[in-house]
Amino acid sequence: MKVTIFGAGAIGSHVAARLASRGRSEVSVIARGPQLEAIRARGITVEAPDATFTAHPRAEQDPAALGPQDAVIVTVKAPAVTGVAEAIGPLLGPETPVVFVINGIPWWWGENLTSLDPGGVARARIGLPRTIGGVVWSACTVTEPGVVRVQSAANRVIFGELDNRMSPRLQALADALEGPGMGGVATTDIRTAIWTKLLNNLTNGPICLLTRQDMKTTFSDPAVLAAAKAVMHEGLAIAAALGHPVPGDPEAQILRSVALAHKPSILQDLEAGRSLEFEALLSVPLQLAREAGVATPTFELLVSLARQAARFG
Repeated sequence: MKVTIFGAGAIGSHVAARLASRGRSEVSVIARGPQLEAIRARGITVEAPDATFTAHPRAEQDPAALGPQDAVIVTVKAPAVTGVAEAIGPLLGPETPVVFVINGIPWWWGENLTSLDPGGVARARIGLPRTIGGVVWSACTVTEPGVVRVQSAANRVIFGELDNRMSPRLQALADALEGPGMGGVATTDIRTAIWTKLLNNLTNGPICLLTRQDMKTTFSDPAVLAAAKAVMHEGLAIAAALGHPVPGDPEAQILRSVALAHKPSILQDLEAGRSLEFEALLSVPLQLAREAGVATPTFELLVSLARQAARFG
C-alpha cells in the first residue's frame, strides 16, 4: 500500500513515522524547508511514552515526484487546505482516497460553510467521493526539524466515510496504522468523532491563547477550569442539537487533557507565526451554534477575546 502524508508538521510526522515503522506500507511525506531536509538526511525521530525510534519515509516537496498513491492522508492546518487541493493532483489515481486529518470542523461538513473551502477549490478538485474524514488524538510538538516529542500515551487516528458506511478502504487504512503507540480506528460515525475531539479544542484553545501558557499551568486555576467546563457543556449542547451527541464522560476526557503540560496547536501556531485554524476551531462552531439556536455565552466571550489576543498578541 503506497501512502503519502501531505504535511509534515507534528501530527503528520508522527503519523508518517508510525506508518513507516509498521512495515506494511510504502510511506512518503510531502514536506518543505528545514523539515524536508531533516527528514531526507536523518528520517523522523519520535520521542514518545512508549518508545523512541526513527523512521525513514521518503520525503519530497513536489507531489509529482511520487506519482499516484493508494491513499493520501492530509495533515496540514485548515487554512492550507486550498493549497493542498491545488497541488494534490499528481498523487491521485482513479480510486485514491484522501483522508483529511484536520482539527475542527472540516471543509466537507456543509456547503454553506464557505469560509472553510474558499472558492470551493477542495470540493471541485478533490470532491466528496474521494474524501474520508479523520480525527487524530495525539499531543505532540516538533522540537527541532525531524524530531517529534509526543506527550500523550493513548494516540490514535480515527477514519470515517462521510456517509457513515464501513468500507474496505476505511478498514485498510485503520489496519495499516494499527500497532504499538498509535491505533488506527474505523468508525461509522465520523461526525460524532469530530465533535468529541472538538470539545477539547473549544475548551483549551481560546483560553490558552489568552494565557499564553500550557494546559496544565492554565487550568491549575480553579476559576479558569470552571470556565473550561462551562464551554464544554455549551459544546455538548451544540453537538446534540446538530444530531451528534457525544457519548461517554466528556468531563473526564477534558480533565485528562488539561493535565498535560502541552500547548494546544493553535497556541503553537501563534507563537511560531503561522496561520491559525481560527475558522475551523472556533468561528465555525460558533456559527453552527447560532444556526442551531444554542446559547453559548461563555464560548462566545472567549472566542471574541481570543480573536483580539491573536490579533494583537
